[in-house]
Parts: sequence; structure tokens; C-alpha cells
Amino acid sequence: MAILHIVNKSPYERDSLTSCLRDAKSGSGLILIEDGVLAADKRGKFAGALGDASKGMKVSVLGPDLDARGISRDNVVDGIQIVDYAGFVDLVAEFDCPQSWL
Repeated sequence: MAILHIVNKSPYERDSLTSCLRDAKSGSGLILIEDGVLAADKRGKFAGALGDASKGMKVSVLGPDLDARGISRDNVVDGIQIVDYAGFVDLVAEFDCPQSWL
């Protein structure tokens, strides 16, 4: 079963992303939304982990949430797909089960 992991908390305040990356299986998906998008900045401390994750799973970030937090799309980690709301819906439909990480 392919799972879409959804992380909406800042990785600088909670360990949701770290736990997700530890437990997620190859072939699953990950989308960063709300404050979770802070991890997608290639200048941040999670860039390496997300770059590695994108080699075995589909990693995405919600573009409007990047914009709302002032993160330039040019600063998103290589290998991460930027999606809009329709793309988020497509991801939910693509995977068997969504899993939110609180």
C-alpha cells in the first residue's frame, strides 16, 4: 500500500518530519504543507534529508504555502515538486492512503 505522508508542522518546532522520513517506505509520497514547507528551503538544515528522500519517494511542497511564508520557489530543494491545490488533490487520489503527521 502506497501512503501519502502529509507534514504540516515546522520541522524546527516538532519532530514530525524526522519521524516521517524515518518510517516512510520507498515508493510512498510526502507533501509538505502549512509550516511544514519550511523544511523545503535548500538553505535549511533539512535540505539534505529531503534531497535523499526524493530519490526513493515522491516529495512535493504546496506552492501557495511557500508563497505565504516568503520562501522563493528558486530556494526549494532539488527533487521536490511544487504543486498547487489541484496538484495536492491529485496526490491524495494517486496514493492509497493519506497519513497526516502531527
